[in-house]
Amino acid sequence: MYEVQYLDLVLTEKSVSLFEKNQYILNVDSGSNKTKIKNWIELFFNVKVIGVNSYWPPQKKEKRGNKKKIMKHRMHYKRMIITLKPGDSIPLFPTLFY
Repeated sequence: MYEVQYLDLVLTEKSVSLFEKNQYILNVDSGSNKTKIKNWIELFFNVKVIGVNSYWPPQKKEKRGNKKKIMKHRMHYKRMIITLKPGDSIPLFPTLFY
């Protein structure tokens, strides 16, 4: 139905501070769009998504060659900030069933 190839929760100081505002930051595949991510989150976690914002993380710099030319490389993923309805939440560390 909805195919999400890469999905990873970002746990940094900034992202943890956004939990109070009921916002979560996710790394997703570069081909994913906001609608696809919103529908997938609502189906998988059974929550109501109010808003989705996306951006490309800053580019990485890499030195190459004898003259140390600096080249920039675009990241292969996007970051999405998901805002949920008050009272809903995404479990950070789900329990595993064996």
